[in-house]
Amino acid sequence: MLALVGKIFDGEKIIDKGTVIIEEDRISKVIEGVEIPKGVEVIQGNFIMPGLVDAHLHFFGVEEDNVLSWNIVNDIDVAIRSTRDMEVLLRSGFTLVRDLGSKVAVRLDKLQRRKEIIGPTVIASGYSLAITGGNDDPKDLPIDIAQRLSYSFYCDSPYECRKAVRMAIRQGARVIKVYSSGAFSQGGKIMPGFALDELKAIVEESHRAGLKVASHAYGKDAIMNSILAGVDTIEHGLGLDEETANMIKEKGICYIPTLATYEIPFEVSEPEAKVYREELVKRHFTEDMKIATSYGLKIATGTDYVGSRKRPHGQNYREAVLLSKYMSSLQVLKASTSIASECLGVKSGYIKEGYKADLIVVKEDPTKDIENLKPTNILYVIKEGKVYRGYGLYQP
Repeated sequence: MLALVGKIFDGEKIIDKGTVIIEEDRISKVIEGVEIPKGVEVIQGNFIMPGLVDAHLHFFGVEEDNVLSWNIVNDIDVAIRSTRDMEVLLRSGFTLVRDLGSKVAVRLDKLQRRKEIIGPTVIASGYSLAITGGNDDPKDLPIDIAQRLSYSFYCDSPYECRKAVRMAIRQGARVIKVYSSGAFSQGGKIMPGFALDELKAIVEESHRAGLKVASHAYGKDAIMNSILAGVDTIEHGLGLDEETANMIKEKGICYIPTLATYEIPFEVSEPEAKVYREELVKRHFTEDMKIATSYGLKIATGTDYVGSRKRPHGQNYREAVLLSKYMSSLQVLKASTSIASECLGVKSGYIKEGYKADLIVVKEDPTKDIENLKPTNILYVIKEGKVYRGYGLYQP
């Protein structure tokens, strides 16, 4: 049995002084005030809260950050680096992450659940779903080699898309990731993704299997198609406007803006595409977020970090820092814990009786400054009742 004592954020509200009692892997009691049973190990914490959530990342295990590297990186390198990144994420305060397309995350999920490796809970999509010649298809390679090396299933009709969903489920997917759009092409346009009939087939087949669908969507057309198809989360969402925001709100779809990935320069070789991308990203940090917050969308933290030198796992708290420009500290903490968990369909993100004991102890109060969520302020991470030292105390 373990007792945590300090200021508590329980996923909804602040308790100025409280006690959390943990028995085995569950929270057995939450008390306002200090009440410690005899003989119980005690951790005194300045700030106690649910573990952090990154609702959109990738375990790519790469050094360089481009489509070709993501696909052709050596499988052994990916496995070793991603196992390391799992521990890095945990000691940085993340107890739940969602991988939306990679070659190893399904295995990381299984190994973590079997307690063979340490790290956060992983909700993995297995391979993502994309159109032939679309996003994440390394088109410098012959198509047969590209498909063999890819972390996406290419599918090009409602029937092929249904089969691709089943292929991902066969891999062990616990969510389905789709590309409703691509990224940026020559001429400064957004590359097309799935057509509406294909998206509807994917969503229907996924929901039939009890899985949520996460949609990569750049531009209004892709966002609108995602909404009409019935996806559960919209990823990135560049090009949000009032019409689509209103529909997202009405349908209860989660919006994951992945701001952290856009604060880092990304290589775009075609000049017109680069200019258009920069314009859309600038709008994302202004109009998109203004609309998203004014309509009260369910916003969750997700970084789109891939484990590269530019976007390393362990710095994922940056998403919370960027969101704090548009939301109160309490709203950001909810987006980072309880709301993100709800968006992923996981009973987590709260400090409540009966919930899994996934918590962190933070050195300084993040309601005063969200920067206090940085890894060196994470003193302890409690994952399923087991205590790990965070980077505030850990010396590798």
